[in-house]
Amino acid sequence: MRPKHSLLEQSQHATEAKLAVNGDGFGIAWYDDRKELGLYRDVLPAWSDGNLTSLCRMVRSRLFLAHVRASTVGETSRQNCHPFKFGRWSFCHNGQVPHFPAIRRRLEAALPDDLYAARQGSTDSEMIFLTMLAHGLDEDPERAIALMLEEIGNGPEPVKITCVFSDGEDVFGFRHASSGQAPTLYMSQGLDFGGHAFASEPLCDTDGRWHAVPQDCVTSLAKTNVFGCAQVA
Repeated sequence: MRPKHSLLEQSQHATEAKLAVNGDGFGIAWYDDRKELGLYRDVLPAWSDGNLTSLCRMVRSRLFLAHVRASTVGETSRQNCHPFKFGRWSFCHNGQVPHFPAIRRRLEAALPDDLYAARQGSTDSEMIFLTMLAHGLDEDPERAIALMLEEIGNGPEPVKITCVFSDGEDVFGFRHASSGQAPTLYMSQGLDFGGHAFASEPLCDTDGRWHAVPQDCVTSLAKTNVFGCAQVA
């Protein structure tokens, strides 16, 4: 809410996204001091939800994910709003798998029963998340992403995936494009209150505070605020 270019501001005036307005719903996932995961999502645009300001003012969390949506795949529904969650994991995604309708059935069939049953919406984003979980996200995020990209493959139009996800301990960011540039993602080198963040667009214009996350590299913000980057083959 407070930064000059906050996520609420970006929901109406994004400057680096494909669309300037992201009004097809929003969501917040947060972890409490017991690492339990809370989730609030709605189909209203973020700027028109009367509860959002109160939630942001009252909820306290050392680790949270938030997302504003401009839909590309799947109707506008609460189930299709980000973040998605499963177990201790939460997940947000920007981008698109253009050939998703052609591979959706195959990807669904490859999911274990518990992940197939957990699928609530119809987006490529949720399927990316579940496919990563199916490939061992708990044990090895880099390998899970590499196998997910292999399963998705390439189509006639470029695959573009930028995602942020968390297990309640660390936050991970990743960008990939089969051709061209993936949707933007920046990492902060320290915010005014001492925290660190990923953001689609810098939340402020402070010189040197934000750096672009490289493509095909899983970058993490550990709870110790030590930055890590692992290449995805």
